[in-house]
Parts: sequence; structure tokens; C-alpha cells
Amino acid sequence: MIRLFKHYVPYAVLLLGIVDAMLLMTAAEFGWVIRARQIGMTIEPTATRIPQLLAFAVALQIALIAVGAYSVASFLSLRFAAARLAVAILLGVSFLSILFFLVPPLALWRSNLAYATLIAAVMLVVVRALLGRTLGGDTFKRRIIVLGAGQRAARIGALAALPGANVVIAGFVDMGEPNRVVDGAVPRGTIANLAGHVVDHGASEVVLALEERRNALPLKDLLRVKTTGVMVSEISSFLERETGRIDLNSVNPSWLIFSDGFASGRMLSSVFKRAFDIGASLLLLLLTLPIILITALAIKLESTGPAFYRQRRVGLYNQGFEIVKLRSMRQDAEVAGKAVWADKDDPRVTRIGRVIRKVRIDELPQTWAVLKGEMSFVGPRPERPQFVEQLERQLPYYAERHMVKPGITGWAQINYPYGASIEDARHKLEYDLYYAKNYSPFLDLLILLQTLRVVLWPSGAR
Repeated sequence: MIRLFKHYVPYAVLLLGIVDAMLLMTAAEFGWVIRARQIGMTIEPTATRIPQLLAFAVALQIALIAVGAYSVASFLSLRFAAARLAVAILLGVSFLSILFFLVPPLALWRSNLAYATLIAAVMLVVVRALLGRTLGGDTFKRRIIVLGAGQRAARIGALAALPGANVVIAGFVDMGEPNRVVDGAVPRGTIANLAGHVVDHGASEVVLALEERRNALPLKDLLRVKTTGVMVSEISSFLERETGRIDLNSVNPSWLIFSDGFASGRMLSSVFKRAFDIGASLLLLLLTLPIILITALAIKLESTGPAFYRQRRVGLYNQGFEIVKLRSMRQDAEVAGKAVWADKDDPRVTRIGRVIRKVRIDELPQTWAVLKGEMSFVGPRPERPQFVEQLERQLPYYAERHMVKPGITGWAQINYPYGASIEDARHKLEYDLYYAKNYSPFLDLLILLQTLRVVLWPSGAR
């Protein structure tokens, strides 16, 4: 993987993204040339059309990212990839139509745009048909040696066995731990030179996955491995990179303190983030006001009770605030105001509620909290005080998620389906901690784009 703006991106994804960008520029140019020849127009040098070509390529590539066209499934299934490409092209062309109307100098002719879009669609599908399996195969995966044969090592083995994993395990080394669960691990005592063993297996990384590190770290061996040019990683750092979350089963306070992240120099980023929140919330409120009012009317017609309701949530630095949502449950959903987890196919949800929860319309009024500065568009979802008290008692590091401003959407929301249990909250916390640790405007932009995928293909909304 390569780290871009504190976020890890697989080499295969980066390579496919670069190839797609070149193909989209080429498609836009071919479309221009074909149409120019049809009408007998003199074809000027390509350099004179760079702004138009870039507008076409950037718009479609943003749409590809937004619909999840670079996800693991896109490398493993051509049908999945083709479906996402179709939606991305539709969204991209729609955006281009608006862009061309607002900024005429960037516009392509309608016939030119049609040719470019058709050529781009064919080229994108062909590239995925030819390269999808290769990019998703072992060619671009890191070969690793795992030091350890216990439960932690077994977890790395299970991760590497998942479809779309970014690593291949070249071998396990049994470091003499009492609870060995990995079969086939080579005993350390039989390896004369650990560095040579790593090099002989073609590994580019060694992952330390010992159950107990005290008095067990082979420091001399690890130093020799490091000086051969092989990367040495601790399991918590490895899992953060490969899964996009902070693994609570392996992390410890010292790792959180001394590892990279939680940077204090965020003032400029915070200013830009707040400026974006103000501008975007005003625009979104104006654009969605008719949808909110129509939905509110439908809620009133279907069931008794107010269309909107307020709910107390815990925000930045554990400060309480109120959010406004469109009511999606019966008026008597919570007896005596007692907080209750939402269940799958919850009977308290109304018919209108099921629809607006699927497409997240019930969340739109929360934009008012963003405008007031109590929330941001991107951040950990704010929880109710009753749940926060319970979760802080049962989950380590839960309070740390309140060190960043809560958001309407977040890293956990786009990576983990809706959950209503302690275990679900634990998984979400792992993603929230990753966001807090690796925050950057780039990650915010990625989350905002990927939120569209969650809206288009709802998963687990309750």
C-alpha cells in the first residue's frame, strides 16, 4: 500500500485509477477528433483542449470513486464492475451537463460528449476485463513473514485469506509461544538466520504478532531484518494499514501514544473544514427544503405526532447538543423516553420511515446542527447520552471518539452497516478511531464521495 495524505491506498487501486485517468482523457480526445472530422472542422493541437479534456476526465473519475468502482468487488467480478461503471457514467455525465451550463468555456459539444462517453464506457470495461484479475491477484500483493503462531498470527492468516486481501503470507515463524494455533509454523530454533529466511522467502515485510512481547522480542534478529531493507511492522500498525481501522484486540495505550497520528497541526484544515460546512449546509438546506417539507407532510398524513423530533446527543469534548430529525418511528416508539437500540425490521418504524431511512432523508434536518457548528458533515456519528455511558464502560478508548466533532456521515458509516449492539458499536469505534488518528481533508473528501455509494446501495439502514 501507499500512504496518501495519511490514508492508505492499495497499489492496485492507485494503478487502476491512473490507467482510468489516462483512458478518460484519451476518450475525450477521440470523441472530439471523431466529431470534428464528421463536420469537416480543422483539428487543432490537443494542448488547446486540455481544460475540456480534464473536465471530462475529472468528473467521471470522481463519479467512479463515489459509486465504489475501485472496491475489492470490482477487481473480482466484471459484472459488479460493469454495473458500477454504468451508474458512474450516468452520474458523471449529469454533473458535466450542469458544469457545462455554469462554465461554458469548459463545455464539450453534445455530440462530442456522446462519443467520448461511449468510448470511455467501452475502454473502462475492457480494461477491467483484461486487468481486473491481475490487479486483484497476487502480483501487487506484499509477501509477508509473520512472527508468531498464536491467536494474533492466526488473525493475520484469516485476513490474508479474504478475497481482495493486499498481502500474501510467505510463512509463519513459531517464536515459542505456549498457545500455538497456527499449523505449519516453522520453529524459530530451526532457523539459523532469520534475515536470510525472510529474504529466501521473497518477503518484503515482517509482521510481529506475538501474544506476549515482554522478554520475547528478538531485537537482534529484527534489526538484521530491518537492515536488509525489509519492512518490520507491529501487528497494530499492520492491521490499521490493511483494514482501515484501529484493531481494539491488539492495540495498547503506548502504541496510540507513540504511533503517527492525532496531529495537532490541524488549524488550517479546521478552518477549511468549517468554511466547507457552512457553505455546503446552506446550499443543502436550500436544495432539500422541498424534499424535507414533502416528507414532513407525508409523515403527518400517515401517523399521529409531530413530523420532526429533537434528540439529545453527545458531541465534541462530551458536550451535549440536540439534533433535529424527521420522525421515522411511531410516536410511542420509546416508552418514558428510555433509549432503545433499533432492531432489524424494527416494528416501530413506519412505512414512510422505512423509505426515508433507506435513502437517509430523515438525516437531512441535521444539516441545521452543521450550520450552527455543533456537527460537521464528516465525523463520528453522535450517540445518545444513555448509550455513551454504557459504551464507555464496556469499550476501551470510546471516549477518544469525542475528541473530534461528530458528523452526519463518517468513516464508520461508509465501511460498516448499521448496527444496534455493543459488538456493532465496537466495530464502529475501530473505524472512528482510525478517522480521528488519520484525519485529513483528503479523507473527508473520500468519505463524502463514498457516502453517495451508501445512499445508492443502502446497506443495513434501520
